[in-house]
Amino acid sequence: MKSPHRWSIDGPRARRGSVRGGVIAAVVGLLWLLAPVSANAADTLCMPTPESGCIAGTLRTEEGVLADVDIELTSPSGAEETVTTSDTGKWNLSVTEEGPWQVTIVEDTLPDDVETEGKVTARVRLGATAAALIEVRTTNYSSERSFAEYLAQSSANGLRLGLLLALASVGLSLIYGTTKLSNFAHAEQVTLGGMLAYGLVNVGGLNLWVGAALTVLICAMTGWTQDRVIWQPLRRRGLGLTQMMIVTIGLSLALQYCFQYFVGAATVRVVRENPAVTEIGPITMTQQSFAAMAISVIVLAVVGFALLRTRIGRATRAVADNPALAAASGIDVDKVIRLVWTVSAGLAGLAGVMYALVTNGIKWDSGMQILLLLFAAVTLGGLGTAFGALVGSLVIGLVVELAPVVGIPGDFKYATAMLILILLLLVRPQGLLGKAERVG
Repeated sequence: MKSPHRWSIDGPRARRGSVRGGVIAAVVGLLWLLAPVSANAADTLCMPTPESGCIAGTLRTEEGVLADVDIELTSPSGAEETVTTSDTGKWNLSVTEEGPWQVTIVEDTLPDDVETEGKVTARVRLGATAAALIEVRTTNYSSERSFAEYLAQSSANGLRLGLLLALASVGLSLIYGTTKLSNFAHAEQVTLGGMLAYGLVNVGGLNLWVGAALTVLICAMTGWTQDRVIWQPLRRRGLGLTQMMIVTIGLSLALQYCFQYFVGAATVRVVRENPAVTEIGPITMTQQSFAAMAISVIVLAVVGFALLRTRIGRATRAVADNPALAAASGIDVDKVIRLVWTVSAGLAGLAGVMYALVTNGIKWDSGMQILLLLFAAVTLGGLGTAFGALVGSLVIGLVVELAPVVGIPGDFKYATAMLILILLLLVRPQGLLGKAERVG
């Protein structure tokens, strides 16, 4: 059974808008059917709706895009459609039938020096875009890459992963530094960011930048609400850290099942069109990935500047060092802690938006999958230090992506990160940037 969505608004005004929208859509559809189909038609953006989905792709070899290539699509019921790639190699098709669609290249329309297996299966869901990526290569293509090229590509992927982890782990570290609470629900804020962006952009139709900004704002407000409704009352009641940590575990489980109920168990991506690919030497990444990395660097730099150079940053560090002394010096500890929760949730939401945008997508249990990496990054860098969390995240990201380069199977790359964490803590228990503390 398809999980229900909660993104529509009922009411007379919505129904009147739906009727007007239906009339306009019918007229546009009729004009579309009567108009001749041009090669550039595939460049028009296919917009998924609750009643329809999209199948899209870009036909590209290592030497460039392929135009005027016919692609046959067969629905689960056996109906066939044919589309032609545009001058930019793009194609798309709006469909109303869910399930596995067979996507096949008509090989007679390919250039003579191009070869391909020519067939993939696209899993179509209404209200979403399914990517159908068919591998095509020239006849003189060699898939072998040198060790240096493999190392460079994996390093870039590791840097991307490390920066995304840093956005979330810095907030997790600030929460621990000011409250000494290990927040196991923090990774669900990352999932919340991806899910909200999917709802606002893909389902709601907002511009990507507007949707991302609203997502960060909403996630920040959830952090403020959490501290105001849950954590401040528990602190005032004198609840121990162990009990509060158990509350965070329960909150994490509750949020996971809320995601599954409202969005479903399928993986979703915040994507409106096929991402363009950019090659810089041996490194090949999507433009969205480069943009996400640039945004991460800028945001982390702003956070670092705020912690070091602003009054609220100095107050935050004072609360992290000694809350009682900070309160005695006139600092409102509760207000600082609430600000930390707000900023941390906003950063996690931003990480979720970019995680869903540049990776294979996000789903209801994605937070649980990256939680161990977040805690590893915070512990490796030094508990309670924001800059340590940044360094730890970069190290974890690089280790995870570079592990296959040295021959470690991909299934063990996360275990490799944990092994390095253990070995480092045996030598330096306080982490890379943490301060040694006297025990006993």
